[in-house]
Amino acid sequence: MLVSIMLISIMRFIDRREEMKRLEAVAGRRGGFAVLYGRRRLGKSRLLLEWVRKRDGLYSVADQSSPEVQRRYFADLVAQRLPGFADVEYPDWRTLLTRLANDARIAGWRGPIIFDEFPYLAAAAPELPSVLQRWVDVDAKEAGLCVALAGSSQRMMQGLVLSRDAPLYGRSHELLEILPLDSCYLKDAFSGFGPRELVESYTAWGGVPRYWELAADTGGSARDEIDRLVLDPLGPLHTEPDRLLAEELPPAIELRPILDAIGMGAHRVSEIAGRIGQKATSLSRPLDRLVGLGLVRREVSFGESPKKSRRAVYKIDDPFVRLWFRVVAPNRGALAAASRAARLRLLDKAWSGLLGAGWEELCRNRVSKLNPATPLAKLGPWGPASRWWRGGAPEWDVVSESLEGGRVLLGEARWASAPWTRRQLERGAERLSKRDEPELPAKFDKSQKVRVLFIPEVEGGRTHRFGDVVVVTCSQLLRKAGSA
Repeated sequence: MLVSIMLISIMRFIDRREEMKRLEAVAGRRGGFAVLYGRRRLGKSRLLLEWVRKRDGLYSVADQSSPEVQRRYFADLVAQRLPGFADVEYPDWRTLLTRLANDARIAGWRGPIIFDEFPYLAAAAPELPSVLQRWVDVDAKEAGLCVALAGSSQRMMQGLVLSRDAPLYGRSHELLEILPLDSCYLKDAFSGFGPRELVESYTAWGGVPRYWELAADTGGSARDEIDRLVLDPLGPLHTEPDRLLAEELPPAIELRPILDAIGMGAHRVSEIAGRIGQKATSLSRPLDRLVGLGLVRREVSFGESPKKSRRAVYKIDDPFVRLWFRVVAPNRGALAAASRAARLRLLDKAWSGLLGAGWEELCRNRVSKLNPATPLAKLGPWGPASRWWRGGAPEWDVVSESLEGGRVLLGEARWASAPWTRRQLERGAERLSKRDEPELPAKFDKSQKVRVLFIPEVEGGRTHRFGDVVVVTCSQLLRKAGSA
């Protein structure tokens, strides 16, 4: 078990205020117990380290060592707070944890104590979850110890903590799923970037703090950082998706062909099955696992039931992974010996399409989180947005219903590499105002339709409305809810 409380990130700690608030509430309880889970690279460990520093607790992170080695490392860590704890060998986890609770009670030390990457501990010692169940219920509670478990392996965390038949199910005072950072925090990580540069950064790195940290290190453009970190065979993210799959417990490498198929444009189950040579009926569980890993999303047209819709499509959900499977996966051989200029030419072939997809996604994600002072928010507030499509009818990029009902947002997201001129706005608004409405369920027939044109930037300042079309820029989208 590797242990450390000295890890310091290059990038300052961003957001996670709500998560920290909930962890602090757990620390305020006698015998508080928290569980954190979520895909890798999202900052679970960084959040826990910040919490440990605030509370003078102990942070441990497991690896794949033997149980005996794990316990030795853990005992050495505990000895930093409870002198003499590592002077003996512990034959099993029950003995170690019993003494930990007793010594902590005598010393009046309440933690928190963190078990990060808990699935590695459980894989090496299958009895540990049941041992922890009793310890959390009795010994740790009596000692007033605050305890937290965290893990990135979605399947293992499900079996250990999240499923109804899991040993630790229902015992946590806080169960926190750590999600990607909201795109409104891009401005904090990439200070000095303009609206279009922020969209480029989102298209490249999504909301993954670790990727933001690496990309913000030198302050280059998104295009330059993609080459340095991803396209260059020596770059730290050149084989990142393969690592993400290999680091799962159990490893998920067998899911790679499905990601390749989706990355190449196969989005329906039948299309994916055809690309990889398997029966469509065999893909339900693998696709569900990819969705659980946060790498793929199942998408249905706005207004349709997610459970009943037969027209669902599967898309790569993470912008970075989408970029990787569009640019790196099909060009691994070429990239191995390519010059920087040649690598960038390969990127440029896909970059425009990726930017368009990234801008659409950013618009959908932010509609329900708009600053209340923005003009579009005053017509809402809006619920979660999604696409609408049906047969050969024109697709709508952003569709949402106001939370109180009565209004439906019909939006088009148009990416452009330069600020829109007034003439472009006139034409874009006119086209949008004349588009046929989508065929929504009957319950929306009497709803007021609000047509919205999403564009990155307007030349010479902001324009909130053009005729009956509301114009929304990137700056308005990324304006934090609490900012003036």
